Amino acid sequence: MAKEKEVVVDEVWTEARVREFLDVKPAEAVEADFHMLLKAYQQMRADDFEKFVAMFLAENRNINARDPHGRTVLSYVREHAKSIEYAEILERNGAE
Repeated sequence: MAKEKEVVVDEVWTEARVREFLDVKPAEAVEADFHMLLKAYQQMRADDFEKFVAMFLAENRNINARDPHGRTVLSYVREHAKSIEYAEILERNGAE
């Protein structure tokens, strides 16, 4: 029987930990910038996500990268009622 994964709540995200998401590798046929931005959104608190977005843009990444269906991360974020803060972070940084 497999051990259940421990749930981590309010994990402390150091700058190095946030920066690791710039190295997240996408699945085949998924744009790298879209994938890393989506993964950061899914796993980070809003404050950490904002730090990540600044790092992401400092490396000339595309905040409007699209998935294979033509959608941006912002379009997914807007579908989640509790993600308003994340949408605002993206919009302040040029996401459309």
